[in-house]
Amino acid sequence: MKQKEVLLEKVYNPKEFEERIYATWMDHGAFMPREGVGKPFVIVIPPPNVTGVLHMGHGLNNSLQDILIRYHRMKGEPTLWIPGTDHAGIATQSVVERKLWSQGVDPRSLGREKFVEITWQHALEHKKIIINQLKKIGASCDWSRERFTLDEGLSKAVREVFVSLYEKGLIYRGTYLVNWSPGLKTALADDEVEYREVQGRLYYILYPVADSDEKVMIATTRPETMLGDTAVAVHPGDERYRHLVGKEVIVPLVNRKVKVIADEYVDPEFGTGVVKITPAHDFNDFEIGRRHNLEFINIFNPDATLNEHVPEKYRGLSREEARARVVDDLKSLGLLVKEEPHVHQVGHCYRTHVPVEPYLSEQWFVRMDTMAQKALKAWEEGKIQFFPRKWENTYTHWLRNIRDWCISRQLWWGHRIPVWYCDDCGAQMVLREDPTACTSCGSTNIRQDEDVLDTWFSSWLWPFSTLGWPEETEDLKRFFPTTTLVTAYDIIFFWVARMIMASLEFMHEVPFRDIYITGLVRDKQGRKMSKSLGNGIDPLEIVNVYGADALRFTLAFLAAQGQDVLLDKDTFQVGAHFANKIWNASRFILMNLEGRRLIPFEKIEKTDIDRWILHRLNRAAAAVSDALETYRFNEAAQTAYEFFWSDFCDWYIESAKLSLNGDDEQEKDRIVSLLLFVLEQALKLLHPFLPFVTEELYQKLPTTEGLLILASFPEPRKEWEDPAAEASYTVLQEVVRGVRSLRSQFTIPPSVKFRVVVRCEDAGLLEYLRAHEALMKLLMNVEDLSIQQEPPLRAGAVVVVGKGFEVYSYVRDLIDVPKEIARLEKKIAKLQGVLDKVEKKLANPHFVEKAHPQVVEGERAKQRDLAEQIAKLREYEALLKG
Repeated sequence: MKQKEVLLEKVYNPKEFEERIYATWMDHGAFMPREGVGKPFVIVIPPPNVTGVLHMGHGLNNSLQDILIRYHRMKGEPTLWIPGTDHAGIATQSVVERKLWSQGVDPRSLGREKFVEITWQHALEHKKIIINQLKKIGASCDWSRERFTLDEGLSKAVREVFVSLYEKGLIYRGTYLVNWSPGLKTALADDEVEYREVQGRLYYILYPVADSDEKVMIATTRPETMLGDTAVAVHPGDERYRHLVGKEVIVPLVNRKVKVIADEYVDPEFGTGVVKITPAHDFNDFEIGRRHNLEFINIFNPDATLNEHVPEKYRGLSREEARARVVDDLKSLGLLVKEEPHVHQVGHCYRTHVPVEPYLSEQWFVRMDTMAQKALKAWEEGKIQFFPRKWENTYTHWLRNIRDWCISRQLWWGHRIPVWYCDDCGAQMVLREDPTACTSCGSTNIRQDEDVLDTWFSSWLWPFSTLGWPEETEDLKRFFPTTTLVTAYDIIFFWVARMIMASLEFMHEVPFRDIYITGLVRDKQGRKMSKSLGNGIDPLEIVNVYGADALRFTLAFLAAQGQDVLLDKDTFQVGAHFANKIWNASRFILMNLEGRRLIPFEKIEKTDIDRWILHRLNRAAAAVSDALETYRFNEAAQTAYEFFWSDFCDWYIESAKLSLNGDDEQEKDRIVSLLLFVLEQALKLLHPFLPFVTEELYQKLPTTEGLLILASFPEPRKEWEDPAAEASYTVLQEVVRGVRSLRSQFTIPPSVKFRVVVRCEDAGLLEYLRAHEALMKLLMNVEDLSIQQEPPLRAGAVVVVGKGFEVYSYVRDLIDVPKEIARLEKKIAKLQGVLDKVEKKLANPHFVEKAHPQVVEGERAKQRDLAEQIAKLREYEALLKG
């Protein structure tokens, strides 16, 4: 036997070894890709923002990625998980600005250079925190390849892409209406706007017709914007207003004469069928303004207060203040007909949650239509696939309705736009390298564009920029395209689609094949976790209480494809109990090694029960592999769990105790050798899910060499397939379960023994059960067991009938039958009461429609479980009465 310290502590305590194990992996370079067979398996991490700490959504996402990485690494594939973080332009600048304001410092007073220096310090501090958190949960990233979206290499990639797209005519600068965040004072992309249902009001206002006593009534939700109206529009087919087309109306409060125009955009059914047109503050009005060559009047300052283009009494007011003042003034003039409640969708900034303002400004844009068509074609040709498939609709809908991407941000933190302007000759230079003089006139009086690029402009290059592009690196040749992306649904358009577009444009192939979209992590009530609700869970808190393995396994166990994960802190006991079970089972086996002579597996003579556990191991290994290959994480985790806890611990180890407690020393050697072998395979099977405890235990086994993380994942072996052994042992299990269930239901203590007769007419099955009579007595905890073909006497017995057998348990004399029937009836009534409440809840349309679907499904599962319990109890009641 190999010399190893094989004794384990009695109590499973992950704090004693998790950090040590991780350090060992790092010391051995275990996370770096090895030479191997087949195509490399590569994942790029969705880079967390350097604005804070990881939340449970990150815990789920990164746990699932690590499970895949560890599995494919054990399959012998060259495996690479590229880590990194995102500079998060808007979010990071906002955090730093708030911190400075809290210290009494105006960020703008520092100047750009000093502010960026302070922000770099903040980013590096938080980047370090995030990386340490990832290590705490066991993320086996190749840290030697860690990247940051503002590092030197990625900056070079960003500049190359900007200049290249500009040279192709795909990047342009222009004055357009953009989504403007008044809180951040920067433009936003369309997909950075969150639309929320808002209870507003619809105001009906009279506009006098010039040189006439007639007035037209318009309806609007934003009366303050009338100060920027430059037209009134009607539908060309609306007979009510055809006589007004071409005439002028007077915009109240500003007394501006504007034309009545006809445009098919106008909905005759909305409001009065007449709409005010404010081209500088509404996207639809902007397009109408361009079609009809209208004037564009911007009435807002960058902070959404009203500017010098409105009457003096309104200047400096916020949007809300201006609205109230305008409404009051219209009332005093008798021009406000009525106002009524109106529910509508209002865009909000995804960071500040303040309503965005459609705002006319000069910005940089990327033309998206041709790139979007390529990305759609890649999906149509099956080059990418989503798991689950339903997210393909989100992807295709966004691409088919795409608008040009506004990529400039009015920030200091980020990739500065590589454009310079000459103040002498007016030249504009878009360059890969910083110029020292104007390329047109030679003047040194040049300045760089003040804006930075949207954060996603660096992130959309992530799959190839992290591998060294635009340089032709060895990593790029070997590991691009990557294999799988694991990410959340809310950035399918922010990030996923854009990565595909960028890769097709610059690498001429898709960046990954499979896209697995995780569910959201919610609380038990189905609510999204948030600071405002106070229902968030810190992954590190769970690690500190239960260990990283408990965190990871629980999340995987619950991560059903296409469903959200509902949990609270107590949920993680699932993983903690399982890790503890693995520890205790291993400790039991190791405690039985003393004095034993271990036999090589190939030389061990196998019994039918040994062949059964090998068959079950085979099936588990195949099922786990199949589930992980198709991203069914919960099925993979549950299969591994069932194999270890039920097949291996509850049945095989319990069966082995018959040999371990006997006097046959050779049999003890044989069974211990087999137990060790199956344990070793089981640890390999479990390693992707619970890497720390399995590695710690693997190192204690006298039969192992090297690190478990670098060992081979169990491969199904044809010679282990034995359906006959499984079929026979399944009958034995059903017999044992029948007796155990009776003992449990009738509350017969383990110390009380009773007689059992198993009747079996099939000669082959009879022979099998008789051969395992001693084992069955051990597992059923009985001393008097008969296995026969003839029907026994029924007197005093409770009979359970199974497929091919009958079990007579002589327990009637051990229990007070009337009292037991009464107890069962009372229990049935209690369960029925609970079931009635559940069914009442499910019959309530309000609950079914409003509650989270998984909460509803949870109630339905409870309904099914209660119905099954009641049916089983009625079955036992009938047995007693019969």
